[in-house]
Amino acid sequence: MAVVLLPSMLAAEAGGASRFEPDAETVGEALRALPVANLVFDERGALRPLVNVYVDGIDMREREGLDTRLEGGETIRLVAAIAGGSS
Repeated sequence: MAVVLLPSMLAAEAGGASRFEPDAETVGEALRALPVANLVFDERGALRPLVNVYVDGIDMREREGLDTRLEGGETIRLVAAIAGGSS
């Protein structure tokens, strides 16, 4: 099983849990199994633009995106990008 690690912002919305081990065959399945999937995906089911996903330290966009296959033992880390203007 892969391990999914959430940033503190999402962990707070998941009842304080920051580590999950969903039974999934792809990155997309693993993320959709999270209790905060509604915050990770938009209403069309697309990954929200400010959510970055890394599989064993490599951006999933450099692989097959949400279709990246999981063999077991991978670490999936979600990183929320920060956006804003200048002051």
